[in-house]
Amino acid sequence: MVSFRRYVLALTVLALFAGLASAQVQGVTPLTCNTNVSVTPTLRSEGLTEQTGDITLQCTGGAAVPVGQAIPQVNIQIFVNASAITSRLIGTGNSSGTPSEALLLIDEPQSGLGAATGVGSGFGPDAAQTVCPTPLSGCIEYSSTFVPTVGPNVGTSIPVATNTAGAANVAAGGQGFNVFQGVVNGNSVTFFGIPVLPPGTVGSRVFRITNIRVNASSLASGGAAPVSASISISGATSLLLSNPTPTIGFVQPGLSAVTTRSSVAGSLLQCTAVVQARVNTLTFTENFGTAFKTRVAATSASQWSGQIQNLAITQNKPGQIYNSESNLIIPIGSAFAGLADYGTRLRASFGKIPTGARLWVDTWALPAGGTVGTLGSSALNIGNQTGAILVTSDAVVNGSTAAGFPAISTTNTLTELTVSSTGTASAVWEVVNTNPSTIDSFQIGVYLTYDPSANATTTAAVPGTVTLGFAPTSTVTSASATATIPRFTGTALPETNIFSVNVCRTVLLYPYLTNTAGYDTGYAIANTSKDPFVDASSPAKSTTAAQSGTCQLNWYQGATNPPPTTTPVIEAGTVWADLLSISNTGFGSGGPKGSGYMIAICNFQFAHGFAVVQDLGGRNFGMAYLALVIPDTGSAKRLANPGATASPGSGEAISQ
Repeated sequence: MVSFRRYVLALTVLALFAGLASAQVQGVTPLTCNTNVSVTPTLRSEGLTEQTGDITLQCTGGAAVPVGQAIPQVNIQIFVNASAITSRLIGTGNSSGTPSEALLLIDEPQSGLGAATGVGSGFGPDAAQTVCPTPLSGCIEYSSTFVPTVGPNVGTSIPVATNTAGAANVAAGGQGFNVFQGVVNGNSVTFFGIPVLPPGTVGSRVFRITNIRVNASSLASGGAAPVSASISISGATSLLLSNPTPTIGFVQPGLSAVTTRSSVAGSLLQCTAVVQARVNTLTFTENFGTAFKTRVAATSASQWSGQIQNLAITQNKPGQIYNSESNLIIPIGSAFAGLADYGTRLRASFGKIPTGARLWVDTWALPAGGTVGTLGSSALNIGNQTGAILVTSDAVVNGSTAAGFPAISTTNTLTELTVSSTGTASAVWEVVNTNPSTIDSFQIGVYLTYDPSANATTTAAVPGTVTLGFAPTSTVTSASATATIPRFTGTALPETNIFSVNVCRTVLLYPYLTNTAGYDTGYAIANTSKDPFVDASSPAKSTTAAQSGTCQLNWYQGATNPPPTTTPVIEAGTVWADLLSISNTGFGSGGPKGSGYMIAICNFQFAHGFAVVQDLGGRNFGMAYLALVIPDTGSAKRLANPGATASPGSGEAISQ
């Protein structure tokens, strides 16, 4: 492909210089075009449909085309260094490609600049936007003239295009087509049959190429990678271009995000209920000022002005900078070239949500210190607080009226998410207001409601996780007629833990036990989770939740250890006791001097132990001690990785 492009470019340059030499021989100023990209935007490296900057060819000079004759046509082809042009496809194609929303406009139609350029009402910049109906071949137009009554060229005959053959002037014909669809094929777009009418000695002719979207992810490199275009022109005339390889964008990552665990997130317990406890704050931050965009440029302070496509107030002026996901919007049949399906969307994908948990998020994503009251009013879009709102799903398309905007709610502060049977959930927010001159950063609270009775089995600590990124993600990396715009790669920011539900248990160490050589050991476990301490806010309620459960007794005596045994359920406020000679008659037989130790793992908090070692009958010897409480990591780290730094568990500090 690279060799082919170089070959085409070389032929183009030769043709241009041949045309220039011929024109000079005849004493006519050659048709010369200055290539310009007025704004070189930054594209998100996560994006599959990123907007590039407009390319304009401002042409002057050239030999006049006799009035009434067909205007010479050219094919203008744009190659990009991205893997694909991803502008929306509109129409039926052939082997050359498929018509798309990428457009070429002649003389900035409907821009309202006619008086400044010297062309009067109805033609040039003041002309209505008229789309050529045959994009695969272009449209034939004819040379005509127009004498403006305003501007600097009053009384001067100006060459203009008409769609009627043989017309002596535009009054006898009709306005020529001034909007042409680009035909997309891979990483190129071609505008076929473009009439090039030299302006001669009066003014200039402007060709604007807009609505080119590219797969920016194919250029993602971690830095600001350039998006470059290569312009090739072929046909019945020649254009001398000042810069046939302009830079039309720079690619860099568009999103940063962090999660901030609250103090609650590290103290959630499997046995203790919580109700809408804020466990984390998600923060989405754009890496440059235009990474977050509304669907269309908001035109008023009314609600959803940046989300609905108002046909009476649309983005249809060439050369305007709209800073929205949409670009230049022009109707083509029942479709709208340049119109995105929604604004920038931000996704949170949650995982490992424990059984018995319900998950809630802020309905509104707001800047730090933002209040729902501001965004809950009608003033949402212009000059007011930036933010985003929760929507029904990733790729649901915004409609043409406020009723078609898929907001979850405009009044609820919190929204509950649906947690699947596998412990996953997701939420998507759409940007409804943004400030392109600053770096926007939106914060979202995550809240947990937890029912301990639904997850009574003691397990290791459960870390709830989240992955943050743009939405929706897609595998469609080429131009499409049906895939929504914008869309993004599946690459997201790294998964992070946002909360943990720790086990409720206590680990007790009985450092010396024996039942040999005329000795025995009595041991007891007290469940002290029932106590007289009360909650100051609710005197009838204890500060400690009453818990109950069994204790697993793990015996250690040397090379050969008896299997673990399990106590009955020990209720809160009770004490369980046993003798070693009854519960484990073989203990101590394989250990040194007939002794060993035991670790009790109790499935409740605030367990305490007591042991008495004595000779049989208690006549000559007796010793008693309190069991030690071992810090509990809430996981297997203590045994599997002794050097690991473990977070505090639900047990107590090592003590008696």
